Amino acid sequence: MTKRTLVFLIMVISLTMTCGGCGKERPQVSLSIWTSAEEHEIMKEMIEKFKEKYKQDAQFEITISEEDEKTCRDTVLTDPAGAADIYTFASDQFDDLTRAKALLPITDNAKQIIADNGGADSAAIQSSSKDGTLYAYPMVASNGYFMYYNSAYFTEKDVASFDTMLDIAAKNGKKVAMDYTSGWYIYSFFKGAGLDVEMNEDGVTNSCNWNDKTTTYTGTDVAEAMLSIAKHSGFINCTDEDFLKGVNDGTIIAGINGAWNASAIEKAYKENYNAAKLPTYTLAGKQVQMHSFAGYKLMGINSATDNPQWAMRLASWLTNEENQTTRFRKRGEGPSNIKAAASKEVQASPAIKALGEQSAYSHLQHVAETFWTPTFKFGTILAGGNRDKADLQELLDTMTKEITSKPKK
Repeated sequence: MTKRTLVFLIMVISLTMTCGGCGKERPQVSLSIWTSAEEHEIMKEMIEKFKEKYKQDAQFEITISEEDEKTCRDTVLTDPAGAADIYTFASDQFDDLTRAKALLPITDNAKQIIADNGGADSAAIQSSSKDGTLYAYPMVASNGYFMYYNSAYFTEKDVASFDTMLDIAAKNGKKVAMDYTSGWYIYSFFKGAGLDVEMNEDGVTNSCNWNDKTTTYTGTDVAEAMLSIAKHSGFINCTDEDFLKGVNDGTIIAGINGAWNASAIEKAYKENYNAAKLPTYTLAGKQVQMHSFAGYKLMGINSATDNPQWAMRLASWLTNEENQTTRFRKRGEGPSNIKAAASKEVQASPAIKALGEQSAYSHLQHVAETFWTPTFKFGTILAGGNRDKADLQELLDTMTKEITSKPKK
């Protein structure tokens, strides 16, 4: 071997050792996620598994921040460019976000995502699509409500009637809870009476007849029924947080709430944990079935993200069959993924069973932003027993006028 050949071989070996990994240099991928406080720890675990799975493909820097799903739309629309790459939100915010072009169309594996969540005609996909294009990943299908109850106090027959439940609670010095200050919940009384509220085609105003005087059941009939319940000694008006406090300290033995609190309520009620569809309530002397809003929790990609492909891959991972099952196990949230939803484990859940029973009386939430403040004000007055003895028809007229008004710019 000549000296020249030897030198050449040494150079080749040296270059090979130095650059052996150069062809596989991993790109740096930075992503941010907004999720609820309740989801934070679960999301963190899921992301760590994602990073492990794709560690050969990229170096990840993924940050998680807390943003309430209920207010996500407002935060995003205030500063779309400053929003997270990926964020979770309630399905009723979908129209506003797509109208503002704040959501990136899903192009990565969209057909499979649609199939996994029941097909193009399913409510899950309808709530996350516009004009045939998928704009968000269905994440949770249990964004509705029903009645939780402690079976040490109530039988299955008891929970069919709101009146019966209130009487039993009062007799035992306990309470049945509901949040009157939220239009999300008080819709159940009005829709049960056959009165409607719906967002108009313009996407910014509502049609509403909650103050109608000519229907079979009038708006004042509903208001009087709500007021009667509010004044019952077995009733308590409380927010989600206070509801859980009452469940844990034993003062609340039943309440209208959603699957997101299933695990916490099961832990408190232990072997007496149970759930059922909403009960009937007394309306103008008759028993009327309470209806409900229904919706989904979705995960979207910010249209301004710098890493759209990796953002879509991560969002798809966080909402896949395995992780929807994990979310059910840890939080009791019902899966939109049809395979996860069909599992024996999910079907055995009292909360999911109750949601299924309520589905015959549930309606996809589709209201414009002007719905929420007027219903809050109206519900707050009734929850307090209408202390100022305001005329109920006037309260209904004011609320309905504000619900159907154009939003202030």
